[in-house]
Amino acid sequence: MFSAETLVTFVAAAFIMVVIPGPTVLFTIGRAMALGRTGGFLSILGTALGSIVLVIAVALGVGTIIAQSAVLFTIVKVAGAGYLVFLGIQAIRHRKDAASAVSGSITTRSRPRLLGEGFVVGVTNPKSIAFFLAILPQFVDLQSGSVPLQLFVLGAIVVAIGVACDAVWVLLSSAARDWFARSPRRIEAMGATGGALMIALGGFLLLWDEKPAGA
Repeated sequence: MFSAETLVTFVAAAFIMVVIPGPTVLFTIGRAMALGRTGGFLSILGTALGSIVLVIAVALGVGTIIAQSAVLFTIVKVAGAGYLVFLGIQAIRHRKDAASAVSGSITTRSRPRLLGEGFVVGVTNPKSIAFFLAILPQFVDLQSGSVPLQLFVLGAIVVAIGVACDAVWVLLSSAARDWFARSPRRIEAMGATGGALMIALGGFLLLWDEKPAGA
């Protein structure tokens, strides 16, 4: 389907784009700091599932429709940003609960909920829509079979690279969390910091005005 040279070039380009800290990275760091390693990894899985939905949408042409409609693109953008702000506010409000959770005095957030929250962030990330639409088509070979299948494979590669990179961020952030957890005051501050990161990310997405080609 793809030549070795095409795959190597694509993976290199995707890695460069993914490794640069962006919305998903900031979300991951915030979640790992607020909820620990498990919360961070579940958030990664959730955002990856959301990203796969975007890849499928782009592959089937739905993403193109959204990208070409200013109204639909804005709705997705505002919904994703608003949800991040909500999660950030919740993290700040419940920062003392985070300290109690580390000591084992309360039950941590359910795994399905963490997956669901990550999924919403992943599937409503307008930057991902723009990225998939701008980068994936450049590596499609019209003479090499189904274009939707090629787009899906390329998108899946990007998601896999993203998961690997985000996992590193989770390990680093959760290590910092363990250090903060030695003191209730530190972990309260850490929870608030994680919430502030998510609020800042939501604000960034609201202000981010780059549009995909054709918008």
